[in-house]
Amino acid sequence: MILFELSDIIRVPFGYLLDALYQFTTNYGLALILFSIIVKVIMMPTTVKSKRSMMKMSRLTPKIQEIQKKYENDQQKQNEAMQALYKEEGVSMGGGCLWSLVPLLILFPLYAVIREPLIYILHESKDIVQVIIQECSAEGAGLIEGIKTARDGYAQLIIAGRLFDNPELAQQIVAATADKLPEGAEIAARTLQGMDFSFLGIDLSAKPEYNIFNKEVWSWNWAHIGAFLLPVLATLSQVATMLISQKVNNSLVTNEKGIQDKEAAKNSQANQSTKALTYTMPLMTLFFGFSMPAALSLYWIIQSVVGTVLDNILTIKLRKEYDKEDAERLQKAIEADKAEQEKERIRAERRAANPDGITENTSKKKLQQKQQREQEAAKAAAKKEFNAKRGIVEEEKEKPQAMSGIADRPFCKGRNYDPNRYTSNTTEETE
Repeated sequence: MILFELSDIIRVPFGYLLDALYQFTTNYGLALILFSIIVKVIMMPTTVKSKRSMMKMSRLTPKIQEIQKKYENDQQKQNEAMQALYKEEGVSMGGGCLWSLVPLLILFPLYAVIREPLIYILHESKDIVQVIIQECSAEGAGLIEGIKTARDGYAQLIIAGRLFDNPELAQQIVAATADKLPEGAEIAARTLQGMDFSFLGIDLSAKPEYNIFNKEVWSWNWAHIGAFLLPVLATLSQVATMLISQKVNNSLVTNEKGIQDKEAAKNSQANQSTKALTYTMPLMTLFFGFSMPAALSLYWIIQSVVGTVLDNILTIKLRKEYDKEDAERLQKAIEADKAEQEKERIRAERRAANPDGITENTSKKKLQQKQQREQEAAKAAAKKEFNAKRGIVEEEKEKPQAMSGIADRPFCKGRNYDPNRYTSNTTEETE
């Protein structure tokens, strides 16, 4: 009971909206088309969130593939790196998919509203509707053919359609239910007027027939052919919508230079998932299209067409933002390439000037020591010149001779060097 009441939170408003549109257009098909457009407009905020999230995910494809390749053998580190990337870029994991499921949450209540027009569109009480169905489906004395049992899920559709422009049937239902209704209750005049479910010669309350070879249920007339085409068109429109969306999302995959990366888009996980859905979702649409009233197929067709138009508008709008980012990334990449080319030019000039590759030791310590020696030599030369002008002659100090090794490298001898270590042995051998 609680679940039923909760579902009515969505069903009842849908019913009143469809009723208002039906009275405004006096055509059930047009009312359903306007309903579909209004629902799409109302759901625009969620559509924008879904589109933005999917576009961001598409743009992150090269980075995601890089992480997957780097941590190919470590799933935990891969997941951590993915979460860090999503957090840095402000992308919610699965955000686009979750928002895309919202239309399904609308579809199921809408199916109930279409299936039960007496309650939700004509606003008759449930108790009275139950009595009407029982009398119309009673065995032997049933007022309407085509209703299998009182539990038939499509009984309200059949009754509402038969009551339209049929005052004789309305009087029969009133007479049959007079003593069975709750005390003080009566069938509303609006209910007895029924509804016209025809649209372009197609009965939207009927389930389309797919077995064209069964002569008992199929006739080669527009009513059957048109109803048959609605699920087919709904399926084809969904395929077209998914292919267009996939192409747009793939065009958003760019590398670090802001250039479209077709290879990364082709191998992306999102692209593989979309390919799978391109086949499974249309097949489900085709199955449900032939299992439910034709009105749902009409709703799907309008949803696909309107959705594709809105999706292209959103893509153009959001694409401007991403094109600006790509332009900035491309400009930075061009500047980086120019800087690298300039460095390479300088390196080439150095190689040409020094083909043997001989270079001085330019370490910081060596340069400091060389600079210190030059300063000391300059001071000594200035002091010597000053003393010479004053007539003072300095005696040159004799430089200590290196005991071995290289004179300019006094530490090459070691602490325990002994110049006479092998002298005695050499003398003895000579004698």
